[in-house]
Amino acid sequence: MALSKKNKRAIMIVILLLLIAGLTGWFLSDSKVEQHLPTAKVVRGNLQEKVTATGTLNPKNYVDVGAQISGQLVHLHVEVGSEVEAGQLLAEIDARVLEANVAASRAQLRAQAAQLRDRKAQLKLAGLHYQRQKALRKDEAVTEEAVQQAEASFLSSQAQVDQLQAQIEQNQSSLAADEANLEYARILAPMSGTVVSIKAQQGQTLNANQQAPVILQVADLKQMRVETQVSEADISRLNVGMSAYFTTLGSQGERWQGKLLRIEPTPVVENNVVLYNAPFDVENLAGKLLPQMTAQVFFIVAETKNALLVPTAALQRIKRNTYQATVLHSDGRQEQRDVKVGVNDRIQAEVLEGLSEGEALLLQAGAKKPANAMPRMPR
Repeated sequence: MALSKKNKRAIMIVILLLLIAGLTGWFLSDSKVEQHLPTAKVVRGNLQEKVTATGTLNPKNYVDVGAQISGQLVHLHVEVGSEVEAGQLLAEIDARVLEANVAASRAQLRAQAAQLRDRKAQLKLAGLHYQRQKALRKDEAVTEEAVQQAEASFLSSQAQVDQLQAQIEQNQSSLAADEANLEYARILAPMSGTVVSIKAQQGQTLNANQQAPVILQVADLKQMRVETQVSEADISRLNVGMSAYFTTLGSQGERWQGKLLRIEPTPVVENNVVLYNAPFDVENLAGKLLPQMTAQVFFIVAETKNALLVPTAALQRIKRNTYQATVLHSDGRQEQRDVKVGVNDRIQAEVLEGLSEGEALLLQAGAKKPANAMPRMPR
């Protein structure tokens, strides 16, 4: 059906009106493009500049308890997790042979003590005989040879006494060693703490001739040491005594605080990455920390509180600590500002000069929006 001139004219008017409306909307949208740019406001808050690393928890103080003598482990009085006090009996080694050695040494010493008394009596008799012979020689009642024989007998008795005393001293030393070995059969706790591992079983034969076998380990779990591996890129930012804290898997955000003890100079290379050990100690009175736990460690390089903060995505670096930012005013006007920053954790930066609280800043193109970024409004 053919359209009348009147209908064609009406259609043309409608199309023309639609074109005009589209062009008008495009111009209005373009004139307000600045209002749709991604921005973030200058806010107040707290900020920490940190070095992040991974660490492993171990007891600060621990002792490997070993056997100093060979023999069968006949009694084990503790188990893993047992709390022990210093001097407490932990284990016993079969001591029957050692007890026999001690008894034999003591019997030998008693026999030698009796011999010594006999030798001293003979020495006394020889001394008296020598004195009589000398007196008789003055009256020429005996020959000089008789005096010399009496003197020799006296000196021989003295030598025998000295020899026996030396043997007694030697056997006393042997007895002391036997008694020490007998004491070593009773293995005592060298410190108070917790039995964290047992490496020998009751009934096992221990051989201490070549190397002292480790029976168990006792550790003080009230103080833990965090052995932290820090990359060579970050190690220069650490200083002895700086504050550090860490969290563990499943700790639900709970933090443990400490101070950096030292930076160990010998690195460890893992997968071509150079790592330095930076340990620090923490209290563990509640017992929540256990050996070999993994710690997410944060060393606090610098921090500020109640400071003006901006996202680093709104800053363009000019020189050290000096950046440039674009302030977007409410009327759409843009203003370039030089900004001096302080603490910077690469996500946010502390504003020292150049900006005021509440001002809106344009984010750099392609930058990731920070948490306080203003959303882009749809056209």
